Amino acid sequence: MSVQTAARPGSAGAGTSAPLKLRTPRLRTPRTAGSRRSRRSLALTLLMGLVLLYSLAPLFWLLVNATKTQDGLLNSFGLWFDGDFALWDNIARTATYDGGIFLRWFANTVLYVVLGAGGATFLAVLGGYALAKFDFPGRKAVFAVVIGAVAIPGTALAVPTFLMFSQMGLTNTPWAVIIPSLISPFGLYLMWTFATEAIPTEIMESARIDGASEARTFFQVCLPLLTPGIVTVLLFTMVATWNNYFLPLIMLKNPDWYPLTLGLNAWNAQAGTAGGEAIFNLVITGSLLTILPLIAAFLLLQRYWQSGLSAGSVKE
Repeated sequence: MSVQTAARPGSAGAGTSAPLKLRTPRLRTPRTAGSRRSRRSLALTLLMGLVLLYSLAPLFWLLVNATKTQDGLLNSFGLWFDGDFALWDNIARTATYDGGIFLRWFANTVLYVVLGAGGATFLAVLGGYALAKFDFPGRKAVFAVVIGAVAIPGTALAVPTFLMFSQMGLTNTPWAVIIPSLISPFGLYLMWTFATEAIPTEIMESARIDGASEARTFFQVCLPLLTPGIVTVLLFTMVATWNNYFLPLIMLKNPDWYPLTLGLNAWNAQAGTAGGEAIFNLVITGSLLTILPLIAAFLLLQRYWQSGLSAGSVKE
């Protein structure tokens, strides 16, 4: 940086201007701030590493012990592999043990998820859309009921549900698990809040001006905008139905209608019965096979969550 200044009278080169260079002080970042930031980053990295290790340790234990035989499971270190790699043999035995009942339990779980979780997601989408975009008498009362239902745990309703289904003659049938799974207050509330921000009112008004019916406006205009929320609700309800244990426990007596959670628990308790066979290696292998569909669903559907990050970005 330079400026033009006049020379002093009587100095050499008077009457002429000479450039004077001015030094600009450099801005330096205090070392204490930089070191503090690095220490903070290091602490957060270590903390996240511990959380990651805590989260992955059970999965690693499950994978390692699914490769062991019954004897190797009891006589080896739990967090490392045994000499005999028996994963494929354990999978084959799990699928064929007791007449292939594990495959029946797997099919039952898929049935409960498709009808229960799928139906709960569909009803939550319809209800959330209606509550978010239509004004009708009693809307605030419905909001209060939904919030109250979210606060009530499912285990508190299990016994009254059992008594009601027992009087209807539906216990020990798949409907005793499917029908209660159709109601998801949290999914309804989630779709309600998501539809409020994800669907601009101007789009719906434009579709109505063009002559589209309410059904066509919902299915062709609004439903694609709700895809991230639908996937989120579907995953929540799917995980809840897939891992549901207490409701099938009190509703079902016939092992042919057990889900995977109840069936694997029956295998695990088999070792404590008189004359029962201990098959802990098959229980662990079955548990590994049980969580694989959930992991695959999360990995395949996570892109819909990322596409929903811009929801609500339209300016009114």
